[in-house]
Amino acid sequence: MKNYLNFETEIKDLENELEKLKDPYNQSGLTEVDTQKISQTQDELDEKLKLVYANLDPWQTTMVARHEDRPKSKFFIDNLFEDFIPLSGDRYYGEDLSVICGFAKFSGLSVLVIGQEKGDDLDTRIKRNFGMMRPEGYRKTIRLMQLADKFNIPIISFIDTPGAYPGVGAEERGQAEAIAKSIECCMNLKVPTISIIIGEGGSGGAIALASSNKVLMLENAIYSVISPEGCATILWRDPKKC
Repeated sequence: MKNYLNFETEIKDLENELEKLKDPYNQSGLTEVDTQKISQTQDELDEKLKLVYANLDPWQTTMVARHEDRPKSKFFIDNLFEDFIPLSGDRYYGEDLSVICGFAKFSGLSVLVIGQEKGDDLDTRIKRNFGMMRPEGYRKTIRLMQLADKFNIPIISFIDTPGAYPGVGAEERGQAEAIAKSIECCMNLKVPTISIIIGEGGSGGAIALASSNKVLMLENAIYSVISPEGCATILWRDPKKC
């Protein structure tokens, strides 16, 4: 079932109306009048979508960037690349499932693909830690970026995270150092690097992988020095003022 944001009420109503008009079980067959009504409703829906999304305020844009139905890194990896070979582990501590890494073919050329992955449902979101990488995740990407650099393989990164994981365990294992080392590694690479902000690019958790030759952003994505909730907590001691 499609999830609608609070400013998409009119869009929801039009889409529901369109589905009813197209439903073959509620009518003996589509008449010319029905076809015209479908076309008219579709045109109205298209205009409403353009109008609503052309006038989003900053918080609405943030909600769209975070929308649970927005395509995640795994979607882009599955649909854009061939012969993807996932690689795991940082060779120090363990595996971080919040970031997908591996070598693949893109337009016939070998590339290293890195994707911060939030997950598609509750189970996979918990498994992926909601896209918040731990130190072992950054150390895994450093290991693979250095490997790609050694063999002259370009790097494509998909950025989608509210920020690095702020838990006690992550801090104990050197979260800040891992992020700094990742930025340093990105800056020292000799191969071409491209980062695409596909949803949410939050804080150092995103910058650690988005320090690239070219940074691109999809429409209604966000890229910020800190998450809105984190900023509100620092300024007003109240995350609800985000």
